Amino acid sequence: MYKHVLKPILFLFNPEFVHDLFTSIGEFLGRFWVTRFVVSCIYGTHSSSKIYLSAGFDYNGRLTQILPCIGFGGEEVGSVTARPCEGNPKPRLTRLPKSQSIIVNKGLRNEGVDKIIERLKVKGQSINSVRGKFVVGISIARTNDEISAQSVQAGIDDYVYSFKRLNEEGIGDYYTINISCPNAFGGETFAKPELLAQLLPALKVIPCTKPVYVKMPINIPWDHFAELLKIIDQNILQGVVIGNLNKDYSWLDVREEAPKEYVGGLSGKPCTHPSTDLIRKTKEVYGNRFKIMGVGGIMSIETAKEKFEAGADLIQLITGMIYEGPGLVKKIAKSLE
Repeated sequence: MYKHVLKPILFLFNPEFVHDLFTSIGEFLGRFWVTRFVVSCIYGTHSSSKIYLSAGFDYNGRLTQILPCIGFGGEEVGSVTARPCEGNPKPRLTRLPKSQSIIVNKGLRNEGVDKIIERLKVKGQSINSVRGKFVVGISIARTNDEISAQSVQAGIDDYVYSFKRLNEEGIGDYYTINISCPNAFGGETFAKPELLAQLLPALKVIPCTKPVYVKMPINIPWDHFAELLKIIDQNILQGVVIGNLNKDYSWLDVREEAPKEYVGGLSGKPCTHPSTDLIRKTKEVYGNRFKIMGVGGIMSIETAKEKFEAGADLIQLITGMIYEGPGLVKKIAKSLE
């Protein structure tokens, strides 16, 4: 129904409009037990604690009540930032259907950590009654503005504010430090080893009882990637999310789909092999030291299994659900039984 009837209609409309529409519908459906029950009957017969919605879809924390009903075992809200962020100029999303990808140039659009904390507080009062052990992680990024890009210390202070506020309020089951957003003002500053070595100790002084992960870039040489892992290991963080968007447009099946003047990272299929290769190498070097969340190009049962076989402990997805429908979550969950 989705793939052959609904998707062709939805793909006639602007992708950000469709995203906002479905977020509003999902939030509404999640408010009532009757609508949650109906959605569960359609999609949620099989669910898995190993499948999460990736950060970048529910960036304002509006869908925590409906996602368990379509088979997700958790989600990563955000990325959230210290201050509200309007994001980059439109277009912020561009579909590339021949390449099974989306150009993502949101620029960390979100309502800011304080407002999102208040929303999750309210939703948290009813989440536990519908979610069982549904996990809510929160991705934290540096605000996409000139203030946070003024200096390295300003960027660190930005991360610290969000991390501190979330821990003070006890919001979230785990935190991911997003150092690899390719669409932010000033670029991926803290993906540089020498700067990550300054950021992580600043976060460590904040009392935290939740697991902490780092979201990794996938367009860097292995030596650079390994240096980041070494710093994460030295700071005794629990895991890594591998990985973020692909900035290399040569991975597109049809390069001409992407207008030359557009900027942004690629989601979906172009991320499949780069992220899986990095998962495999990380597992080979570190064994079980890190919990690995595998993200990028999970478009089918087969690509999901590839992530697990490479060493991922769980997977996160967005674009596969957009191209294949919410039923993909249920199919993958069933295949993991």
